Amino acid sequence: MASLEQKVAKKNILVGILGLGYVGLPLAREFATSGVKVLGFDIDDKKVKVLNSGRSIIKHIPHDQVKSMVKSGLFSATSDMSQLKKPDAILICVPTPLTKNREPDMQFIESSARTIAKSLRKEQLIVLESSTYPGTTREVMMPILEQTGLVAGKDFYLAFSPEREDPGNKKFTTKTIPKIVGGLTPKCCELARQVYSYAIQTLVPVSSLEAAEAAKILENTYRCINIAMVNELKMLFDRMGIDVWEVIRAAATKPFGYHPFYPGPGLGGHCIPIDPFYLTWKARQYHMATRFIELAGEINTDMPHYVIHRTMEALNDRKKSLNGAKVLILGLAYKPDIDDVRESPSLELIELLKERGAKVDYNDPYVPATHKMREYDLKMTSKKLTAAVLKSYDAVLISTNHSDYDYKWIVKHARLVIDTRNACVNVKAGRNKIVKA
Repeated sequence: MASLEQKVAKKNILVGILGLGYVGLPLAREFATSGVKVLGFDIDDKKVKVLNSGRSIIKHIPHDQVKSMVKSGLFSATSDMSQLKKPDAILICVPTPLTKNREPDMQFIESSARTIAKSLRKEQLIVLESSTYPGTTREVMMPILEQTGLVAGKDFYLAFSPEREDPGNKKFTTKTIPKIVGGLTPKCCELARQVYSYAIQTLVPVSSLEAAEAAKILENTYRCINIAMVNELKMLFDRMGIDVWEVIRAAATKPFGYHPFYPGPGLGGHCIPIDPFYLTWKARQYHMATRFIELAGEINTDMPHYVIHRTMEALNDRKKSLNGAKVLILGLAYKPDIDDVRESPSLELIELLKERGAKVDYNDPYVPATHKMREYDLKMTSKKLTAAVLKSYDAVLISTNHSDYDYKWIVKHARLVIDTRNACVNVKAGRNKIVKA
C-alpha cells in the first residue's frame, strides 16, 4: 500500500469531510473543483439526499455547482460513518457551541473522534477545523484516537487548520482566504499543508497544533473586543445625543492607526459570539482571569436587551406599551444577504419580545421558515412584506440590513422603525418615525 506521502504527492487521494454545513460544503467544492475526489459525511440523511441529487443546501453555494460536483464523480455524500476508513484525509468541520454556563461544549468533537476511531487505520491524516481553545486537538481528540492502539504522528497524522469562512463575502472565497495549518509533528503539518494546497491558494504553516488553535481564537477575540467597544460607545453617545455611526464614518477617514468596527443588536455567527468564551474558560486552568475579554463578551451579550429597552422607550413615547404590541423583525440571519441564522441576535430579540408580551413576526427573504436549533425552536414562517402588512405593526425592528430591503419604502409605510444597523441612514422622508437602537 502506497504511503500517504506518496499519494498526496501524486494527488491520488480521497478527502473525507465530516460535517457538510457552512464550512464543510464550501471546502468540498474547492477540493472537487481542483480534481480531488471528496466523500462528504453528515448525520443528517435529508441533507445527504439533497446533496447527492445535485442540489445545494446553502444559499451562497449555487445548485449548479453542487450538480457539477456530483456529475463529475468527484463528490458524493453519505451518512454511513463506517465509510470513514476509505478517505486518506479526514477534515472535521463540526460545531463547537457553548453550554448554558458558557463553557466549551465538546460533544461534537468528541463524538467525531470516537466515530473516526472505529475505523481509523494507518496512513490516515486527521485534521480538526472547528474553532476551539488551544489544546483541544492534543488533549481531547488525540487520546480518543489513540485508544485504537495507533500512535499519532507515527501510525496516523494529526493536524489543526481553523476554518475561516465568511458567508456572503464577495471579495474572498474559501479558495482565496489564506489557511493556517499546525501539526502534531513537522511531518503532520507538511502533509496537511500539501493536502490543502490542492484546494487553497495560500497556506500558512505554524509550529504547533496550539499555535494554529490560538490564531483562530485571536482573530475572533480581536473582533469581539472591538465590536464591544463600539457597542458601548453607541449606548454612551446615544445619551449624549451623538450619532455613533457619524462618528465612526469620520474616524474612518484616518488613513492609518484606525480600523472601523460597527455596532449592532448583538453578535451572530458561529465564531465571534463563542470563541472568546472558549479562551476565558481555558485561561482559568492557568489561574488567570481574562477580565478584558470577559467584559467584552458581557457587553455584546447584553446588546439585545438594550435594543428591547430602546423599543420600549420608543413605543412609550407614542403612548403604546410593549406588552400587547405587534412587532415585526426584519432579518433573521446574523448578517446581510445570507441564510445563516447561527447565534443570530434576531433569535434572542424575538424571545425577549415575546417574554414581554409582544406579538412578534419576522420577515427574511433568505429564511422562509425557522428550523429547530439547539436553543431555539420558534416554529415561525417569514411574513410577506406589503404596505398593508407594515402598517399593521406597532413597530418594525431592523435587525439585519439585507440589501434586498427598500428602506425608503419601509419607513414610508411603517408606523415606527427601530433601526439597529443604521440601515435608514439615507432615508430622508419620515425621519421622525426612525429610532436608532
